[in-house]
Amino acid sequence: MEVPEPSTFLTTFAAAMETTKKHRAGFVNIVGSPNVGKSTLVNAMMGEKLSIVTSKAQTTRHRIHGLVNHEDYQIVFSDTPGVVNAAYKLHEAMMSYVDASLQDADILLFITDIFENEMNHKETLERIAKLQVPVLCLINKIDLGTQERVMERSDYWKEKLPNALVLPVSALHGFNLEVVFEKILELLPESPPYFDKEDMSDRPLRFFISEIIREKIFLNLQKEIPYACQVEIESYKEDETMAHIRALVIVERDSQKGIVIGHKGTVLTKIGRDARLEIEGFIDKRVYLELFVKVDKDWRSTDGKLRKYGYKS
Repeated sequence: MEVPEPSTFLTTFAAAMETTKKHRAGFVNIVGSPNVGKSTLVNAMMGEKLSIVTSKAQTTRHRIHGLVNHEDYQIVFSDTPGVVNAAYKLHEAMMSYVDASLQDADILLFITDIFENEMNHKETLERIAKLQVPVLCLINKIDLGTQERVMERSDYWKEKLPNALVLPVSALHGFNLEVVFEKILELLPESPPYFDKEDMSDRPLRFFISEIIREKIFLNLQKEIPYACQVEIESYKEDETMAHIRALVIVERDSQKGIVIGHKGTVLTKIGRDARLEIEGFIDKRVYLELFVKVDKDWRSTDGKLRKYGYKS
């Protein structure tokens, strides 16, 4: 037998070793009712604030991919809007993200909490029960309930989703999340990475800046107003020391515009200040943020406008 040159032998050996090394990658999609803690969970699993979090339901509107990268694996966490019965065309677009998550999941994390007695969207629950991929049913916010309540909820979901692994967790306090992460790694299929290993998300920087501003709108305004708001980044320019950002807050009616601005601009000023401080931490640079409010009548109910703002293709 002919013996190859040492350099050729080493190259062939390294290539062989590489082919036997099993890299794992997959989509771990997160679904559940509004306000059960989906975004808090994905942020905790990522170790980064990827999705905005407020106490109000339906804060998340988009499907957001967050990447956990390792030499041997890539986990693509997919945060989705809360499952709702559509009242606006915007809700229909949000539910399309949920539908897509049920279709392309390698592992599904179904999130509920100790306060949810029954999922508000039976059709989605029926689809989850029929999935052929692994399902982890995570009962969140157990720190807010009794052991008896947690056991009662566990028994309920084991009956509703007999093929799922039911685990009690607290996303806010990190309880049992290590167990969830280890189970995900165990179930992750063999695959090359789907995204560049240097990336944190498939979304651009402007998206996260707009989401930070939208979060501050939710935190500073009440009732229906935050739900009628959309944020668009008009311009983003950086120099060595500062980022200059100009953003538009889109509302549906003139009356909403006045509320967002506030008396003598006080509300918009506070939203801008709160957002600027968080954006500075996010990009690690000083920020000069300009906010303006614009009316785009009934944007939540118009297909063309939803496409314009990135909710429909």
